[in-house]
Amino acid sequence: MKLIGKSASINVRKVLWTSAELGLELQREEQPDLASAAFKALNPNALVPVLIDDGFVLWESNTICRYLVNREQRHDLLPADPQARARVEQWIDWQAGEFNNAWRYAFMGLVRGSAAHQDPVQIAASVAAWHRHIGILAARLEATGAYVAGEAFTLADIPLGLSVHRWRAAPLPDRPVLPSIDAYLRRLGERPGFVRYGLDGGP
Repeated sequence: MKLIGKSASINVRKVLWTSAELGLELQREEQPDLASAAFKALNPNALVPVLIDDGFVLWESNTICRYLVNREQRHDLLPADPQARARVEQWIDWQAGEFNNAWRYAFMGLVRGSAAHQDPVQIAASVAAWHRHIGILAARLEATGAYVAGEAFTLADIPLGLSVHRWRAAPLPDRPVLPSIDAYLRRLGERPGFVRYGLDGGP
């Protein structure tokens, strides 16, 4: 299998961490030409990551992660039981939608330094939303005492773990003290995949 996309991308790191949990070695193309016709033939959105598995082409990072886990039949990471699986997928989808939309403007302005994201009112609103969503996750982790879907690590903890690390690493004002988030990051820090692609991967 081949993975296309630079490891600085949080979405590429989702796939790399997942592959580490699965013990998969992926061929890598680190610097694709996103504007090229060849790449757009693989993903018309001109975004990474893209996975190629023996001619099967797949994009969208969370879908790629689900595919790899299903391919390897790792039901500990993505359960076969419908309700247990739905709980994992609920948090994966929450990360991709609600959580990502909360932090996007502030991240682009404060971390990436994007000239198009420097409106102080919008930055403040995005920071507040980012903190509010972290609070939702913190409350869930207080309830489980471990991981987002329950006592065991699952696929949901990969996108969420990377997002929590991004929140911690970003230069945000008024960052709340959340012990359950601190404990969560310590637990994730015991996993080599998170150390390599989360803690060492930048925000």
